[in-house]
Formats: sequence, structure tokens, C-alpha cells
Amino acid sequence: QVQLVESGGGLVQPGGSLRLSCAASGLTFSLYGVNWYRQSPGKERELVASTSRSGGTYYADSAKGRLSISRDNAKATLYLQMNSRKPEATDVYYCNAVKEIGGTGMYWGQGTQVTVSS
Repeated sequence: QVQLVESGGGLVQPGGSLRLSCAASGLTFSLYGVNWYRQSPGKERELVASTSRSGGTYYADSAKGRLSISRDNAKATLYLQMNSRKPEATDVYYCNAVKEIGGTGMYWGQGTQVTVSS
């Protein structure tokens, strides 16, 4: 059974930082491209950062300079280092894995909430 479990969310003050983690199990992590999505209240889920199995990265324009994605294949874990953005924002961050080699497969985590508030 494949599981993606996010952690590290919570309350952060404006200008502060957090590191989100996504621990994967039940899959060969190194075969997957892995992504972070963000969903704000009343809005659709949007891709903010991704990293391919080869280590290439992509950032949405809104994330550039503020988010940093990384992965540790040995630990089967994805990370997102984030510097908080506008005040009073509450978003849910989701981890997503998409198989790049040897078939198909896509999986989602349950999400972790990040609240920026003073």
C-alpha cells in the first residue's frame, strides 16, 4: 500500500520559515517525480514546486525565491523549505508522486496546513 504522509505544517509568523516533509512508503521513491501543491481557501489546488527523479526542479512563479524543494531518495522523503508569504494566509500543502519509469502511478498525501499569522 502506497502512502505519502506530510508533516511540518503549523502556525508561522510573517517572515518566518517552515520545512515541510513528505515521507513515502510502499513505492520505489527514486522512480517517481515528486511535487508539492498548494490549495488556498476557495481556490483550486496549484502546483508550486516539483523535482524529477533525475533531480531537476521546477517552481511556479509565485514560489520562486521563497520555496526550495529537495528530495532524499535514501529516506524516501520529499522536503519543502518555505519562507512565509503574506500575512493571514492559510493554505494546505499536498505531496504528490508521479511514476516516471516502468509504468504508471500517481499518489497524493493527505495534506498539511500552513497558517501564516501574527
